[in-house]
Amino acid sequence: MHHVRMMRRTATAAAGAWADDATVTFVLPDPGHKLAGVRLQQDLRIPADLLNFRRIGDNWELVIKRPPVHRMEYLLELSYPGGGAATVPDPANPLQVAGAFGAKSVVEFPSYLPPAWLSAAAPPGRVSTIELPDRSLGASVQVRTWAPAGTPAGARLPLLVVHDGPEYDSLASLTRYLAAGVAGQWLPRLRAALLSPGPRNRWYSANANYARALRHTVLPALGLALPTSLHIGMGTSLGGLAMLHAHCQYPDAFDALFMQSGSFFMPSFDSQESRFPYYRRITKFTAAVLDGGALPGRPVPAVLTCGAIEENIANNRLMAETLRERGYPATLYEVPDMHNYTAWRDAFDPCLTGLLHQVHT
Repeated sequence: MHHVRMMRRTATAAAGAWADDATVTFVLPDPGHKLAGVRLQQDLRIPADLLNFRRIGDNWELVIKRPPVHRMEYLLELSYPGGGAATVPDPANPLQVAGAFGAKSVVEFPSYLPPAWLSAAAPPGRVSTIELPDRSLGASVQVRTWAPAGTPAGARLPLLVVHDGPEYDSLASLTRYLAAGVAGQWLPRLRAALLSPGPRNRWYSANANYARALRHTVLPALGLALPTSLHIGMGTSLGGLAMLHAHCQYPDAFDALFMQSGSFFMPSFDSQESRFPYYRRITKFTAAVLDGGALPGRPVPAVLTCGAIEENIANNRLMAETLRERGYPATLYEVPDMHNYTAWRDAFDPCLTGLLHQVHT
C-alpha cells in the first residue's frame, strides 16, 4: 500500500508527504537554501492563505487540515531568489500519478484503497483502429476498438462508446477494467470503441456538427464493423457533456449514458469558466436541458459520478435531479476525490458496473 510505505519513510526522516486522520504534512528539504519560497498547488479549495510553506531550519514545511477526500493530487510552486519560479511534482515524494496535464504528486490517506480489479486477471483482448472521415467536421474521428479475448467477430454485443477513449485507457485503465470484469464474469461481455478527442474543446462543447458526425458517421461505421445490440455513451468532463448533447440531438443514438464530472456549465455555478471559448454555447444547451425543452421523450438510464467537493458538483447535482424529474432513471454518485482520471477510474466499480448490468438484463 503506497500510503503505508510513505508513512514509514517519513516517520523518522524529515522529507516527503504523509497524512493521518486529521492533518497532511509536507516537508521539502532545502539544505543549501536555494529556494525563496514554496507553495502548495491543489484543486481542493483550500484557502489561499494556507498554502505557503514555512522555512524551518533546512526544510520547507506545511501542515494543513486533512481535506474530505481519500487521496490528494498536488504540485509544488518553487520560488527562487531573483524572481524565477517553477511548478513541479514534489521532489521529496516518490508517489506520482500521470494525468491529462502531466504528472502530479499524490498523498494516499489511510482510508484509500485502490480498486481490487487492478490486481485481477485481465486478458488483454483484441484491439484494432479505425479512421472515420466526416465532412461536417472537416476531419477524421480516430477510433480504437477493443473486444474481450476469445470474442467471435460476428457476436452481437453491447458497445461502450467512449469520449477521450485513449486517455481513459492509458490514465484510468478502462480496458483493463472491462477485461477483468468479463474474465471474472462480473461484467457482461461487451466491446468498447475508444474515440480520440481531436480538437476536444471545440468538438465536445455542445457542438451540433460533432453530434451529427457521431450519429451519422461514427455509430453507423462502428455498427458495420462490430455487430452491436445497444450503445452506452461514456465521457468525462466535456466528454460527458458531449454525450448528453448527442442524446438530446439524436435520441436513438444511445441506450444509456455514463457521465463523470460532466461540464454542465451554468452561470449560477460556473462563472469561473466564462473565459472558456465555448462557454455560452454550453450554458445555452444546459439551460435548455434544465428547462425541459432539450431532453427527448425517450428516457434512458443515466449514471453520473462527480467528486463531492469538486467545482462541477453543483451542476451535476442539478443535472441528475432534472433528469429524474423528466422520467430518466438517473443516479449521481458523489465520490471522495476530485477532477482526475484516478477518481474516474475508482468509480467504474460499482457505478459503471451497475449501469452495464442494468442495460444488459
